[in-house]
Amino acid sequence: MTNAVHSHHHDHHDHDHHHHHGHGHDHGSGHHDHTSGATARSLLIALGLSGSVLAVELVGAFAFNSLALLSDAAHMMTDVAALAIALLAVRIGEKAPDDKRSFGYKRLEILAAAFNALLLFAAAAYVLVEAIGRFREPEPVAATGMMIVAGIALVANLISMRVLMAGRGESMAVRGAYLEVWADAVGALGVIIAALAIRLTGATWIDPIVAIGLSLWILPRTWSLLRDTVNILLEGTPRGIDLADIRRAIGDEPGVRDVHDLHVWSMSTSDINGSVHIAVEDDADGEDVRLAVADLLERRFAIGHATIQVERQPCAADARPHR
Repeated sequence: MTNAVHSHHHDHHDHDHHHHHGHGHDHGSGHHDHTSGATARSLLIALGLSGSVLAVELVGAFAFNSLALLSDAAHMMTDVAALAIALLAVRIGEKAPDDKRSFGYKRLEILAAAFNALLLFAAAAYVLVEAIGRFREPEPVAATGMMIVAGIALVANLISMRVLMAGRGESMAVRGAYLEVWADAVGALGVIIAALAIRLTGATWIDPIVAIGLSLWILPRTWSLLRDTVNILLEGTPRGIDLADIRRAIGDEPGVRDVHDLHVWSMSTSDINGSVHIAVEDDADGEDVRLAVADLLERRFAIGHATIQVERQPCAADARPHR
């Protein structure tokens, strides 16, 4: 392979990507901006609601001496942090790529979601330690006040969930925020049930039990979010993508002799990128084969941006037969 051939195919690819493969993947399209604007508005509304409820819950937790309410406030605190970071990530993520950040700023969303998951782990650990202390030395709880505050939190969380619902599939930061608000709504419901039980029975140990239950209940979802964000940060293969299938599919295209150096990764939850080297048969038109492979990758595997290097001879060190 000569440098001239390599340069020719890359130039052609960059030109044709916008004309033949741009639908739904044009990074500067008006649709994207509209979606980002709608997401930012949703996050701002949810942030206002969650911030107000956090203040009410913190005051209520100490005024009514409820650890369950404090547990819910800890979750609400991470809601507020998640929403603020997600809003920042969406705003900065809209910035176009530049010479310093050639991939743009979308990865900030992933960092925000990872930080968010770590915050939740810390909040759960704090509540668990506090709850163990309450078992040793039970304390009185003002159940009625606890129930009123949790009722306010539940209503606010349900409104926030409704507002965030549309954007949760398009942004990992919004998905993280939605998960927390959803978990917090269930948490508020748990606190209401606990308050009712304490009023009926007078058993104050119900409060730390519910606090522990809320903390443990949120951990699997937190772990799932952290696992997904780490996979993206490590440039891991996106979930649902099988490299062996892609390798076989490219190898089955007419004119392809060899497939190697195949990589598939994501910058954020809403895109899949790929790069691959293909060696073509001597009598094949390299550009035709490249266009066919690019179409295959988008059509069958939703890889909207693929860099395809065409070679006449496989690179000896990297060659990987496709069969």
